[in-house]
Amino acid sequence: MLFVARFITNAGAPMPRLRFIFLLVSLNFLVSMALAQSVQAERPLAVQPTAFPTAVPLSETEYQPLPSLADMLVRVNPAVVNIATHSVVRESNRLLEDPFFRRFFNVPEGRQRYRRTQSAGSGVVIDAQSGYIVTNAHVVKNADEISIGVSDGRTLEATLIGIDPEVDLALLQVPAEDLVAIEYANSARLRVGDFVVAIGNPFGLNQTVTSGIVSALGRSGLGIEGFEDFIQTDASINPGNSGGALVDLHGRLVGINTAIFAPSGGNIGIGFAIPANMVSAVTSQLIKEGEVNRGFVGAIVQPLNRELAKAFGVISGDGIPQGVVVVDVQEGSSAQKAGLQPGDVIVKMGANPIVNVADYSAQAAVMFIGDEVDVDYIRQGEQQRTLLRIVADDQEAVEGQSLAPWLRGVALQNLRTADEVMPGAGVVATEVDQRSPAYGFGLRAGDVIVGANRVAVEDIAALREAVRRDGRQLLLRIFRNGRFYYVVIR
Repeated sequence: MLFVARFITNAGAPMPRLRFIFLLVSLNFLVSMALAQSVQAERPLAVQPTAFPTAVPLSETEYQPLPSLADMLVRVNPAVVNIATHSVVRESNRLLEDPFFRRFFNVPEGRQRYRRTQSAGSGVVIDAQSGYIVTNAHVVKNADEISIGVSDGRTLEATLIGIDPEVDLALLQVPAEDLVAIEYANSARLRVGDFVVAIGNPFGLNQTVTSGIVSALGRSGLGIEGFEDFIQTDASINPGNSGGALVDLHGRLVGINTAIFAPSGGNIGIGFAIPANMVSAVTSQLIKEGEVNRGFVGAIVQPLNRELAKAFGVISGDGIPQGVVVVDVQEGSSAQKAGLQPGDVIVKMGANPIVNVADYSAQAAVMFIGDEVDVDYIRQGEQQRTLLRIVADDQEAVEGQSLAPWLRGVALQNLRTADEVMPGAGVVATEVDQRSPAYGFGLRAGDVIVGANRVAVEDIAALREAVRRDGRQLLLRIFRNGRFYYVVIR
């Protein structure tokens, strides 16, 4: 700039007009170039939008593909199927059921209205040679027809082999024609933070894939099922995903998608899946027996706090309590026959360590009549081992405390008719202590318990399973003096 000014006023001579205009244009050009270079030095040019790269260049001729789930999904997706169910239900109409209304309008006694309903879910092929498919029990509950949609466009009619409502699993079978099965993973090796992928048919959208991580393990006390040991994940699980697959990055099955936590009615990133190890154990029982003959352990346990753990000598190096303490052992049960006693701390069952009550419940869920399992426990500071042989629950009478704390002071026995021809009539409360919680909430001697936590109760074994469904309260449906009532014990 200084050089140009000196050139313009050189020797004070007057400058021709053309030369003056030329110098002004040159000066403007030089200033513009200088400003442009200054801006470029401080701020790089904006990158124009372009397609997402599919590979990372290693050199001028070599490229490394970007990470992708595509190859794994090509293998796994055909093993996840769509399930459509159809059922016929009777429409409820209070007016039509009112005797006065029916007489006044001369409505025929036998007239009933029915409607056909349809619902959808997902399933997973676990045995291609036999055509076995696993799904949630609630997906096929009360279904009259079950249709399976395969990824290649075929529709197959399915037969219900068996169902286990306590863990919300059902086993179906279809003709074994060109099916693709999934491989099981060992769900006991899952860790919080592992990447997982949920595959299913949410909202009827076939073969939808969502990804996330394992956000928690051993979730229980949710009141969803009788036995709860859920994998919690933030991979989106929406209506229609139920019964679908939760897989690891190798494409192996780690769980069956079951439920979501949705206080506002929508997905907020908390979903639950049944662990693959439990799925494998239950489906094997259904294949073998057609039903689940779950055994009766008979040991009532409670968690250990730090003080109890220190007293029993079962605290880990990082200060975390290990194991569950036995607080009661029922007469004639598998636990009693194995020699377990109140005060014993169970730390291992089979190959599985028992850290908390959820671990214990998960093992109890896959123990069937006739099974044998080694149990490691600590008694008076010494570690011991016993063989637990699982037997049936054939008890006719128990103390309510052995079933649930809410039934403390209640004596129960299976109800049978005089001629013993009507089994499964319910459980009668033969005695109810007036100082007990149950008495305070309205349970009386002579009441017949026919349901608990919205599950039908036929006998003491069924009542025992039903009380596991909710750790916060006990909802009983009772029969008294010819009428049904509800009693809630908290």
